[in-house]
Amino acid sequence: MTDIPFKTALIVGAGSGISASVARRLAGAGLSVGLAARDAGKLEPLAAEIGAKTFSADASDPTSVADLFEQADAQIGEPDVVVYNAAARARGRIIDLDPEQVKRSLEVSAYGGFLVVQQAAQRMTPHGKGAILLTGATASVKGFPLSSAFAMGKFALRGLAQSAARELAPQGIHVAHFIIDGGVRSAARPDPADRPDSTLDPDAIADAYLDVLRQSRSAWTWEIELRPWVESF
Repeated sequence: MTDIPFKTALIVGAGSGISASVARRLAGAGLSVGLAARDAGKLEPLAAEIGAKTFSADASDPTSVADLFEQADAQIGEPDVVVYNAAARARGRIIDLDPEQVKRSLEVSAYGGFLVVQQAAQRMTPHGKGAILLTGATASVKGFPLSSAFAMGKFALRGLAQSAARELAPQGIHVAHFIIDGGVRSAARPDPADRPDSTLDPDAIADAYLDVLRQSRSAWTWEIELRPWVESF
């Protein structure tokens, strides 16, 4: 494997779990890391741990996203790795769902992804180099009952990733979509005693993100599925 050929990373929709593990891995690989969330205060412990900068941003607002990237440019340098990890859910029966909550779910899960990809591409295209990583879910490829809003958002994000990969890869920008097919392990969500290894280790997920960043451009992948070995397809 080659070393990661990037210097700065911005994670939008940062928090605990996957994004925290990815942030630690990126910082450990020597990248300067920026962490963005609506509530930047929650990011301070992680930022202090890895020496990252924090930013407040609403991923669904074009002005807020543009401001975020300008701040990141000034504080960590133009990011050449951008990770979109933001999502919103509106769970319930279709006949009961609040249309405004569904709209918000789509704005965060899909429209926000577009805004972030656009800002990232504007910076990376002139250099002919960069990587944009988008976090998907089982709902990216499979709709479940009571989860229509989340599925719509994640299906749309996958479509964005596929289109962006085909458009931007010939310009030197690696776009990859990650289908996280299963529950993610945490202190609040440990493996059940009767089902060991039934959740995904966020550190193992993060390793896969960095493996993609190390890929030679002669053999890029635009999508990778990750699931526990005991998970059914």
